[in-house]
Amino acid sequence: MTCHNCRLEMVKAGFFGKCRVQRWKCQECAKRFSEPQQKPFGADVRLPREKVCMILNCLVEGNSVRGTARLCDVEKRTVLNILTLAGEACERLFEKQVRNVRVHDLELDEVWTYVGCHQKRLTPERIERGMVGDAYTFIGLERTSKLVVAWHLGKRDRVNTEDFISKIRWATAPGWFDVSTDAFQPYETAIDAGLYDRANYSQVVKLFSNRLDRVSESYSPARFVCVQKDAVSGRPDLDRAGTSHVERKNGTLRQWCKRLTRLTYAFSKKWENLKAALALHFAHYNFCRVHGSLRITPAMAAGITDRVWAIEDLISTL
Repeated sequence: MTCHNCRLEMVKAGFFGKCRVQRWKCQECAKRFSEPQQKPFGADVRLPREKVCMILNCLVEGNSVRGTARLCDVEKRTVLNILTLAGEACERLFEKQVRNVRVHDLELDEVWTYVGCHQKRLTPERIERGMVGDAYTFIGLERTSKLVVAWHLGKRDRVNTEDFISKIRWATAPGWFDVSTDAFQPYETAIDAGLYDRANYSQVVKLFSNRLDRVSESYSPARFVCVQKDAVSGRPDLDRAGTSHVERKNGTLRQWCKRLTRLTYAFSKKWENLKAALALHFAHYNFCRVHGSLRITPAMAAGITDRVWAIEDLISTL
């Protein structure tokens, strides 16, 4: 290590603190310096690395922001700052690592939530206060490896659907694969324009009874009747077409990302915080969480990495 003052080589001078940070001493001016430490996310994070890992572990395990703040003995604002930094870094990691992935069966679906308030209660005054209303998370899941190939946060409209399909094209390798979606109409034009040379596209529609003979129960599932599969473009294998795996992934997202739990106060108040939480969840799901049926992570099953990442590895990579 070189002295900042004399520009001469320094000698070791023992360790400092409970983390045993190496100290250096200049023989010329007698000044002492600590060995530079890598900051999490490359930002000015002054918390210990172990504390940052603890905060992120609490968040990915489904804890709320206030609950994480109490468990980690930090301020709520500190948790949100760490979440924002982690979310931005996880987005960059996702675009870098999930690239040119070979896929065979891709399932697409959307998960609903809201930011600030429900869409029907959105007024001009609430819009000025930053409330957005309905927010949909588009998810593209590879059936075999369970890898989330792409995700997108936006409104459930044509423009955001096209943006989502463009992310899928960026993440997948050239070659033909099957794509299954529900009957959301913008998928047809978006896939026809963005995946015309790759996708064998089929629609899967699940039909349920209208339950007219029963007392209205808002959160009780309707009786399943049948499933209808239609080939839209290409030559999809209708026997394998389905959206059950990505719908199960929707349940995982609601279970482990507190902002998407229903009937709670944990909904997002800011669009940026919701996007950061989703980015952290999908990066942790792909690289760190061992899938129950695969016994490895989705990234390992897809051939992106050869080991299970820990939160510490995720921070070091970011």
